[in-house]
Amino acid sequence: MTTITKPNFDNILHLIQELAINQKEDRLHLQETERLFKEQSQEIRENIKETDRLLKEQSAATDRKIKEVSTQVGHLTNRLGEFVEEMVRPAVLKLFRKRGVQVNQVLRNLIAYDAQGEKLSEVDLLAINTDIAIVVECKMQLTIDHVNDHLDRLTQFKHNFAQYANQTIFGAIASIVLPDDVARYAYRQGLFVLAQSGDAVIIRNDDKFRPKRW
Repeated sequence: MTTITKPNFDNILHLIQELAINQKEDRLHLQETERLFKEQSQEIRENIKETDRLLKEQSAATDRKIKEVSTQVGHLTNRLGEFVEEMVRPAVLKLFRKRGVQVNQVLRNLIAYDAQGEKLSEVDLLAINTDIAIVVECKMQLTIDHVNDHLDRLTQFKHNFAQYANQTIFGAIASIVLPDDVARYAYRQGLFVLAQSGDAVIIRNDDKFRPKRW
């Protein structure tokens, strides 16, 4: 015969108390977990914020360095271009006169602007007489892109420099470092090719050359 033990009030009370304690401990443990999670989340957010700040500072510093280097390179490029101009300018009249082109004046750094004051075009050297104008582009090292840019400049020259609209326009390029393929390309486009030879400047076009007129 099975004996049924009646619940003891003290035992039930003890179980309820233990349950309450366990629940309280669970709540405290959960609260502590939430607190730690919030602290870690805040630390992570602060670390992300600090990392972002450092990256922005580094990026700004890099941008400043790039800008400084670009400015220095630009200044150097301009100085080198001025060096080529100063080297070529004294020889221009003599060289073209030997080719039968009787220019008598050389102008430097002509700039054309539009009605709003924006620069339209710039010419390094211009050798002229009353009938002819030779537009000379000077580069330290010439590329095919430079030649194409000069061809575009020649196409727009009479529009941008209207005072020479009634003159015959020839084109020339001058360079210290002049690769043979670039020189041949310029030659085929009808341009005079001026280059350094020792301490002098020469026209590399042969006697068969016929310049293009613009």
